[in-house]
Amino acid sequence: MASPLPAPTRTLLFLAASVVVLTGVHAVRDVLAPLLLAAVLVIIVHPVRHPLERRGWPRWAATTVVIVVVYLILLALVAMLVFAGIRFGALVTDYLPELRAQVADVASWLGDLGVARSSVEEATSALEPAQLLGVATTLSSAVVGVLGVLFVVVSYVIFVAVDAARYEDAHALFGATHGDVLARATTLDRGVRRYFVVSASFGAVVAVIDGFALWALGVPAPAVWAVLAFVTNFIPNIGFVIGVIPPTLLALVVGGWPLALAVIAVYSAVNVVLQVLVQPKFVADAVNITVTLSFASVIFWTLIIGPLGAILAVPLTLLARAVLLPSGPSSAWYSWLTGDEVARLEPAADPGPVPEPPATA
Repeated sequence: MASPLPAPTRTLLFLAASVVVLTGVHAVRDVLAPLLLAAVLVIIVHPVRHPLERRGWPRWAATTVVIVVVYLILLALVAMLVFAGIRFGALVTDYLPELRAQVADVASWLGDLGVARSSVEEATSALEPAQLLGVATTLSSAVVGVLGVLFVVVSYVIFVAVDAARYEDAHALFGATHGDVLARATTLDRGVRRYFVVSASFGAVVAVIDGFALWALGVPAPAVWAVLAFVTNFIPNIGFVIGVIPPTLLALVVGGWPLALAVIAVYSAVNVVLQVLVQPKFVADAVNITVTLSFASVIFWTLIIGPLGAILAVPLTLLARAVLLPSGPSSAWYSWLTGDEVARLEPAADPGPVPEPPATA
């Protein structure tokens, strides 16, 4: 019988296999990312079918309702992004002279501080109206690209929803032989739903507070930036930065630096209180994942599967943990490091009193 490989060798083989798998995932990201998005949306909406089936609806009818609800959610998110992108581009065009004046003032101020001209040009290039219009155009183009692959996502949603209905019987058929696998799948489903419920709830609160604050400060189109704040709240940790830039620029145009700093202060206060101090606690309780891991997962999955990786970062991390760290004493330590408070090593059973050695003659 061959002897088991030493621990360092097993670790190296695992890392090498992980690199190969992730390289393959990155290569097919254009196909895989929409599939993952469809799967997550179906997981979120899947419980809708249960009360319908209890009322006597046939399985195909309940599945149809799940598919329709997923489509409505997807279309609502796309519509909000299109609305924000188009409105931002229109506002940049309306305030073009003021933007140019503010950029010139920033360049002059940096020059007075002794900053080199090349550095000034680099620092102010991001504030150039042409660059801002390019950002709006890029956002609109990205949304159009999403619409272009909408047919693929729609097809994936149909397939995943139909299969999800079939898997309802898995516990009854294979619970005795594959209970551990089914338990991990159930935990993953619940974690994904809880994460997006928490994110949507806090996103709605943040959007309302930011919208009213911007309206009170006199920033143009506060409803647009409230919508953007809601959508970007689904991107852990760094979504706040994306959502604060457009209203800050418009505040700079219409009210100068005092108004721009007021917008940053309001967004920062809301972000620190709700998204940094309160929301991570709810997320940790909902999905058992550390704040550090959730932040790192955004960067990691964005590099692997593209922009959708930022939104799907936490669900994908939960999936990786469910696949790589099965329940049991052997992986409890690693699960606990990721934030899973349920993974605790059970104390070893008491072996009882040590028997006395036999007396010697």
